[in-house]
Amino acid sequence: MVDPHQLAAFCAMSLLLSAVPGPSVLFVVGQALARGRRAALASVLGNTLGGYVLVIAVALGVGTVVERSVLLFQVIKLAGAAYLVLLGVRALRASWAGRRSAGPVAGAVREPVTAGRALRQGFVVGVTNPKSIVFLTAVLPQFVDRDAGHAVVQMLLLGLAGALLALVSDGTWGLAASAARGWFGRSPRRMAVVGGTGGLAMIGLGTTVAVTGRAD
Repeated sequence: MVDPHQLAAFCAMSLLLSAVPGPSVLFVVGQALARGRRAALASVLGNTLGGYVLVIAVALGVGTVVERSVLLFQVIKLAGAAYLVLLGVRALRASWAGRRSAGPVAGAVREPVTAGRALRQGFVVGVTNPKSIVFLTAVLPQFVDRDAGHAVVQMLLLGLAGALLALVSDGTWGLAASAARGWFGRSPRRMAVVGGTGGLAMIGLGTTVAVTGRAD
């Protein structure tokens, strides 16, 4: 149903974009540095699921409505930015608490983060990413073969392929950042620094999302 050439072209573009560090990558890296590999990989899965919800929304026409509505666009953008800042602040607070702790694990991030919680956090970040809505609205329909019909199904399949590639790419970034965190974890002082760095990265990302984008 999906033209193989269109699918290959879309996958190539998606892979290229996924390989370049962007908001999703920075979020995953921040989670990996602040909370470790398990939280990072769960965040990757959640982020991917949230992103695919946007694919469904765009395929059904909701993305166009959001992209054209200044108010709705701004609400989603600021909600996502605020959530990123909140996660960053929590990571920083956990890092500071670890620095004040005594014992061999001083400086470690102690905030309990289950895989389910990290997945939910990643989902919220993915589904409130306004840049993804605009990108999918502008680009995804361009790879649909109108003559073949079933445009909605084609967009869903193309979006699924892109989501799977993003899952692999973001997961690779998360594993790499988690490995670096493991080395830092051998020193309580280094662990406190890296946990705080992850929190600052998420705060910085949230601030950037809030102040960039269209203002019309």
